[in-house]
Amino acid sequence: MRERRDRPPPPALSRVLVVDDEENFRHLLSDMLRPEGYEVTAASDGEEALALLAGRPFDVVLCDLRLPRLDGWGVLDALCGRVRPPVVIMMSAYGDRDTALGVMKRGAYDYVSKPFTAEDVLLTLRKAEERERLRRGDVRPKKEALGQLSFANILAQSPKMLEIFAVIRKIADYKTTVLVMGESGTGKELIARALHFNSPRRDNPFVAVNCGAIPAELLESELFGHLKGSFTDAVRDKKGLFEMAHTGTLLLDEIGELPLTLQVKLLRALQGEEIRRVGSSQPTKVDARIVAATVKDLQREVREGRFRDDLYYRLNVLSIHLPPLRERREDIALLIDHFLDKHSAKHGIGKPEIHKAALRALMDYHWPGNVRELENTLERAVILAAGTIGAEDLPPSLLAPPAGAPPAEDGDGLDDPLSLKQRVRSLEESLIRRALELSHSNRTRAAKLLDISHRTLLYKMQEYGIK
Repeated sequence: MRERRDRPPPPALSRVLVVDDEENFRHLLSDMLRPEGYEVTAASDGEEALALLAGRPFDVVLCDLRLPRLDGWGVLDALCGRVRPPVVIMMSAYGDRDTALGVMKRGAYDYVSKPFTAEDVLLTLRKAEERERLRRGDVRPKKEALGQLSFANILAQSPKMLEIFAVIRKIADYKTTVLVMGESGTGKELIARALHFNSPRRDNPFVAVNCGAIPAELLESELFGHLKGSFTDAVRDKKGLFEMAHTGTLLLDEIGELPLTLQVKLLRALQGEEIRRVGSSQPTKVDARIVAATVKDLQREVREGRFRDDLYYRLNVLSIHLPPLRERREDIALLIDHFLDKHSAKHGIGKPEIHKAALRALMDYHWPGNVRELENTLERAVILAAGTIGAEDLPPSLLAPPAGAPPAEDGDGLDDPLSLKQRVRSLEESLIRRALELSHSNRTRAAKLLDISHRTLLYKMQEYGIK
């Protein structure tokens, strides 16, 4: 039986105006947002939207670009000309990258393409809430967020991670730049947050930006801000992320994706501790602790001319190398228990048991997506399982041979160790035997795990003499 879930607290930007000429779409967005605590009002065209906005304040406007009477561009211009405009998020089923750049240059906070999921819209709104909180100067983190993001909540017991925890304790109080390196999904942002929330800056802003997720044309303005009129469609002054992170910490995630032209300006900002907004000749002093993160080998990037060596040395004052999950297997059981607790509570489901075969598959898997992949796998299993997580509730990829298993050598029983055909047959037989073991010889479940039909499984079992 599903446990009752508490109603979510109201969001900070709770009053939303949806502007779309399709009635079904207005209802769809209302149904998405109201259960999450948003107060939703709808308008069918631009003129109706402006009339509603004249009569009452809204925190967010979700506006389609193609509208009768007054289109989305007209609504955007009217709103961004205000002294205190609402957060404007534009929508369209017909736009492209140039459209997205255009609306953001005209003052929109973001752009979403139709069709989109509820998660797409909610994530955009939550990002907007965080941005507005920083702009208002409300920089104190909530107590519950502090608990979730603090150093103590990074779960690990492996020697490699305990060594990293000791390094964090030593360097958290110092402003010096830190470079965090590791594969995707290893938790680089959590390390950056641990550095921040265990430092004297913990009550000030923590601001994160993914340097690879923002178009190069907008990145300079995003980092350093701009003055009104400094380029086409710059309708008002805008603070950059450096200024938002003043007295706090700025995480430059995926720093290896930063264009060379901006690397020069970033180096100047780091060395002088001052920035210049786009269109300004006056420097602005900023006091932000910089943490950079990357999945790339920056030394190789320097050698191949894609990253400036002077910027690399400026960033690499102190470095932290996060090991992949396959190199800290002592932490897997701890993380499994944590994610089962987390996602059973999130979905209002009693915490499931985990079958021995499923646990062994989780422990043996090589986890190329690291902790992020492990969490996603367990969330899926929590939803699919009926009280107990079995092997059939796990993705078929977990049936691969255990991580670290030695490759076949000349003496492994194959007539020709270089024969691709023989290698494929050997792997196929191994996977079938593993699926039958995990499913306790339930052939229907084994076929599902292998992503083949039941008839094909029976044929293969006969071919390989598997009983």
